[in-house]
Amino acid sequence: MREIHEQALVQTSQRLTDDVVANAAQARDDVLLQRMVAGVWCDVTAAAFLAQVRDVAKGLVAEGVGAGDRVALMSRTRYEWTVLDYAIWFAGAITVPIYETSSASQVEWILSDSATVAVILENEAHVAVHSEVAGRLPDVRRTYVIERGALDHLATSGRFVLDADLETLRTSVDPDDVATIIYTSGTTGRPKGCELTHRNLQFEAENIVASAPEVFREAGASTLLFLPLAHVFGRIIQVACVHSRMRLGHTPDVSRLLEDLSAFRPTFLLAVPRVFEKVYNGSRHKAIASGKGSIFDRAASVAIDYSQALDSGGPGLLLRAKHALFDRMVYSKLRGAMGGRVGWAVSGGAPLGARLGHFFRGVGVTILEGYGLTETAGATTVNRPSALRIGTVGRPFPGASVRIADDGEVLLRGPHVFIGYWADPEGTAAILDAEGWLHSGDLGALDDDGYLTITGRKKEILVTAGGKNVAPAALEDRLRAHWLISHCIVVGDAKPFIAALITIDPESLAAWKSLRKKDSDVLMSDLVTDPDLIADVQAAVDEANSAVSHAEWIRKFRLLPADWTEGHGHLTPSMKLRRTVIMDEFAEEIAGLYT
Repeated sequence: MREIHEQALVQTSQRLTDDVVANAAQARDDVLLQRMVAGVWCDVTAAAFLAQVRDVAKGLVAEGVGAGDRVALMSRTRYEWTVLDYAIWFAGAITVPIYETSSASQVEWILSDSATVAVILENEAHVAVHSEVAGRLPDVRRTYVIERGALDHLATSGRFVLDADLETLRTSVDPDDVATIIYTSGTTGRPKGCELTHRNLQFEAENIVASAPEVFREAGASTLLFLPLAHVFGRIIQVACVHSRMRLGHTPDVSRLLEDLSAFRPTFLLAVPRVFEKVYNGSRHKAIASGKGSIFDRAASVAIDYSQALDSGGPGLLLRAKHALFDRMVYSKLRGAMGGRVGWAVSGGAPLGARLGHFFRGVGVTILEGYGLTETAGATTVNRPSALRIGTVGRPFPGASVRIADDGEVLLRGPHVFIGYWADPEGTAAILDAEGWLHSGDLGALDDDGYLTITGRKKEILVTAGGKNVAPAALEDRLRAHWLISHCIVVGDAKPFIAALITIDPESLAAWKSLRKKDSDVLMSDLVTDPDLIADVQAAVDEANSAVSHAEWIRKFRLLPADWTEGHGHLTPSMKLRRTVIMDEFAEEIAGLYT
């Protein structure tokens, strides 16, 4: 058993709304947020944000939302999301986020389980989903729609609520009161509601900001959020931005992401590994299409070598010269596509891979990979500018502890760990022990310097017919890093060997057809047995196999005619595989691998 603890830098006693009040008092005219209005980024000062949050909170109070009531919020990532979140907290209530892609049955479960009293929806599509189940939700008394003017309506409704009365409500909230109930993705059954307190979120945000001033405190620091605020990953960055006064923007439409990055010009980005993979692959595809593929590949190799050299005495004269050349030719264009000012990024949700981490640092965008759960208010470990080890998920952030149990399970503890699952004491007891250690279900290892590496999921370990234990995550993560591959699932439990089902990235497929001189109209369903495509995927499989023992090799694979999507139930909103769903739906294909 190994254990490491990082001393806290801040011991918070604040509620989440205190930062909004303090910002307006101490920096009332500073621009803390920007919102998109008619295609133009408009400034929102600290004083203006507080005023709008108060106005909306008064409306909630006037329309019957009371202390401790649950208010659901179903919307894409947008400025109004942040206003409503803080307004709910000002009113003493609890925010229950719902992914904007959730189905009617998922919406019904969350609203009924949490006994939500009011629902805020973004648009007419969400209204339609909610209408399917509204008749079975007796606790819901009010429904609001952002795109029907919900914020203006609430501001008007609350105009007679006194500032003093709202302040009494706000300050009656204790830091250990529940601030939000975030429902897990539900990869193995019905989602559970994680109860996170004001202290959980505030403690994590304050200590992360204090430990990474280069990211959050530098003059002109800013970030553009595009990940779902319904997920704890985006949510904790929202809280950290409000606390640190980093300029915050939102973009709900990822199809406009490059355009919005160019206009907003953030210094810091938050994304999942798939985003960074697509940036890399997209850049490579463009280079190949313009006849500059070999230049890009050489530039990528130099970027990786340069980053690795930073950890081993520094790059030599020749490597520095090559790096400077490719910075003018390639790297500056990549940074320009992200707005031109991005120097830092945080990645979480799945392993990034050391190669991609070194590539981006070599390009000039250092990715700070971290690890955590919804139950831990986001990160528990994170690489920081002053404590960075690419290929790991970092050391515990200040105030957090990590222990590796005798069976390899990662245990987590600290003031950021949730108080339990909503109305589920048995579920809480199963994950949170008497000493306050959260049993993550993940397997990992701590190196001698306290950096954590995640090696797999405890429940996903495959045991082959020969008795070999195999963690599928290690193979799946390496396969997904290949530019052609979108998703994969490694199988082999009680089977004679390890195998895999693989889907091809639809965007990469078009580039591959051009590269391999294939008819652009040929469908993926006609390519599942194409020898060229199989050979290229086999190369990716061989590379993944090189990282594991001979007994863990993927011996066979099958290409599927369509990608897995959240809409078809294969993925959670945070892009994790719903393994049970996939194993059931593709049982015939899996059986075919062994016949």
